[in-house]
Parts: sequence; C-alpha cells; structure tokens
Amino acid sequence: MKVYKFGGASVKDAESIKNLVRVLKHEGYKDTLIVISAMGKMTNAFEKVINAYYNNSEDLSDQITIVRNFHIELIENLFEDKQPVLFEIELLFGQLSGFLAINKSIDYNYIYDQIVCYGELLSTKIISNYLNEVGIFNNWVDVREYIKTDAYYRNAAVNWEQTHTNINKLNTLNLNITQGFLGGNSKNETTTLGREGSDYTAAIFAYCLNAESVTIWKDVNGVLNADPRYFNKTVLLEQISYSEAIEMAFYGASVIHPKTLKPLENKKIPLYVRSFYNLENKGSTVSKGQHLFPETPCFILKNEQILVSISALDFSFMVEHNLSDIFKILHDCKLKVNLIQNSALSFSVCLEDKFNNFDAFLSKITLKYNVTFVANVSLYTIRHASQKAVDLVAEKGQVLLKQSTKGTVQLIMQ
Repeated sequence: MKVYKFGGASVKDAESIKNLVRVLKHEGYKDTLIVISAMGKMTNAFEKVINAYYNNSEDLSDQITIVRNFHIELIENLFEDKQPVLFEIELLFGQLSGFLAINKSIDYNYIYDQIVCYGELLSTKIISNYLNEVGIFNNWVDVREYIKTDAYYRNAAVNWEQTHTNINKLNTLNLNITQGFLGGNSKNETTTLGREGSDYTAAIFAYCLNAESVTIWKDVNGVLNADPRYFNKTVLLEQISYSEAIEMAFYGASVIHPKTLKPLENKKIPLYVRSFYNLENKGSTVSKGQHLFPETPCFILKNEQILVSISALDFSFMVEHNLSDIFKILHDCKLKVNLIQNSALSFSVCLEDKFNNFDAFLSKITLKYNVTFVANVSLYTIRHASQKAVDLVAEKGQVLLKQSTKGTVQLIMQ
C-alpha cells in the first residue's frame, strides 16, 4: 500500500490535473490511496466566503460565485462529458447553501470548518471523475467518515482508536481518492486538522493501513535547507532522519506538516518529498538513518509574528504561578507560542495569531500584567547553525531577541 498526497499547487488548474495523471501513469497506482487538497488558492477563497457570511457582508453571493465559476471553468477545460460531474458539483454547492441558510451558531471556528471543507470536497469530486474518464478507475472516499476527531474546530485531535477501526474497513483493492485536512466528530460535523493538514491526513491513513511509504508531491525538488523565496543558493536535503524532520517541522519548516511525522516514525514508514514536474528526481527521504545529508545549516523563517513582553504590575519576580497564569490565557486564546525567554522581572514570548485572538488576549492579560509588544516581526530559526549562518540572518534587519541552544539559534528580527 502506498499513500500519495497532492497539495493545492499540484491541482491548481486543468494542466496540473493532467500532470497528476502523468505522475500516476509513471509511478503506478496499484494499491494506492491518494490524498488531495483544495485546488490552488481555493482555501483562501473559501475563507473570504466564511468572513463574508460571518460578518453578514453584502458580497457573500459574489464570493460564492467566484468559487463556483472557478470550478465550473475547470470542468469545462477538462471534460468531454461534463454533465455527470457538474451535477455532483451543484449538489455540493446546494449543501453549502443549505448550511448557510439554516446555521444558528455564532462560533467562528465551527462555521469555518463547515464551509472551508468544500474546497477539498470539490477538488476530489472533480479529480475522481476525471481519472475515471481517462481510464484510471477509482473510488471517491469521504474522509469525514473515516478520520474521527474531537470537536476542537480548526485544530481537531484525532480519535485514533475509532479512526483505525474505520480505515481498516476501507477496500484497499481499489484506487481510493480522498480529501486532506478534514475529519468528522461524533455528531458527524466537519472538523479540520489545522491549516496545511493534508500531509497529516496522509500519515494517518499510512499508519492505519501499514503503508509501504508516503509520497508528498510538491512543486520543488524536495526538502530544501531554506525557503528559496528568502535565501539564495539553497541545498537539497537528500536524507533526513525522523527526529531531525520533527525538529524542523516544530520550528516551522513549511514543506512537512508538524503532526505528519510521528505516526510515520512509530511504524518506520518512509516519507518521500518529490517534484511532480521532474519525475526522475528522487527528491528527499525522511526515514530511519543518517541524521542529515548533506550536513548543512538549515534556515526556517516564520513571518507575521508578535513579540510580547510581560511583567508584573508590582515589579515582582516572574515566578511559576505567573507563568502558569499566562500560559492559561495563551491557551484559552489559541495563541501559538514559538519562542520563550524569561528574566527575573519579565517574560517574553513570540506568538503566532492564527485565529485572530490577539486583541482578546491583550484585554485579558493587561488586567494583571504590564504588557508591551511588537507586531509583524520575523522569527528565524537556524538548525546546525554556524557563525557564518547566524551572521547571514543578522544582516536582514534589527535583532530584537536572540536565543541559542546546542546547534540551534533563533533570532527575532524587525
């Protein structure tokens, strides 16, 4: 059993979907499960639908029309016999309209998951139908019936026991096409596994099916030691150990989703990251073995961070009960902490505000503490750091905070 994952860039238009067919014919698709994301920038487009609906905006209809027209135009460019797939697509848009009409919840995160899921449902319906049309016969699978989670919307935790039971009922003799990113809770409501969670979906299926391997198909040659948008002369990492890949993902390396690796490590399932353009390129392998090859500094950048400094109102020491209190507020506001540094009188954290809750955090924390913050800073993490690598990053702006541990240096830059 092999698991393939195709992200949004690999299915962004008609030519990309035809290229997906080329990949399958080149690699083979016997005993294979394919996990597919929403097409191109459709998750962003659905987020505009969500915001228009939540804010009762007049452009809700226009935002839905943009999404519908994108998928219909894609169908026009792919299919000779368009009516069957158009019927299935209109059914999905009918379900979306039904939710918008009857929903009574004001929980943004719940609403988000019930709407954003249509990106993956639409993409997999179209691709499944297209593969059937070109003779690659497959079974469309609703992932929400298989991956079961709690009700923590937008970052749900997997119920592994129920999920394992469900997935083992799957007929793996067929080529199966399913959605990344999505799950379902005990009330059969849609949940999501965190942004970019399709990699994690692939790992869940691989773990439960005892898969031979997982391959993530990307528009790059594999895992690079830095993002080429921000760094020159990047290096392809041919081999990465599970532990090193987990560290890189933890610090924010965008090629591999942080939750993806542990299920694969538990069963020693190798993960390949390969180019869907250059099929002769072996890409990168994450597996048991050499820690990192070639050995080189690795640069990880996280933008749009917030550096917050917190101190007691009475200038007393920041001790354990203060930190416990602060972390509870951070947790309640769903703020992700990417760096921590404390002194006798202050506590600094670098935060990621994925759910736009920073203002709510400020309103709570300032009741008990003095708070200063700097928004829109960048967090650079250097694994296997050398002084040359640190100097290279330090040249990019003003260093607001620096933290060093064995082999790893982090700098917050403005």
